[in-house]
Amino acid sequence: MKMCQTDKPSPEQLERLNERLERLPDDDKIERDSLALKALADPTRLKIIHLLSEGELCVCEIMAALEKPQPTVSHHLNILKRAGFLKSEKVGVWVHYMLSDDSIPSKVEYLLNDLEY
Repeated sequence: MKMCQTDKPSPEQLERLNERLERLPDDDKIERDSLALKALADPTRLKIIHLLSEGELCVCEIMAALEKPQPTVSHHLNILKRAGFLKSEKVGVWVHYMLSDDSIPSKVEYLLNDLEY
């Protein structure tokens, strides 16, 4: 690794840096990816993903499974929905939730299995 000689990068270092910057995803993609990772960074939301991996559930069923009140469950469901992990359908007075893509659980598992902690 080349050491910096001054408090500013050399012209060669700037050129390499600019090449890397050009390959970065745009800010909107970075923001969406960050939102998705934040949505998954909660034990309750990971449980919801696992629960829905076997099919759609009513909010009342999710509340019972998690032993949490409706406002708490709705909060977590809304975060997952805004991040694109869930879709919903109103059935009578209740809302039923399902994964937006059946491959989400395997993608989450792949991501987590690759981490070494």
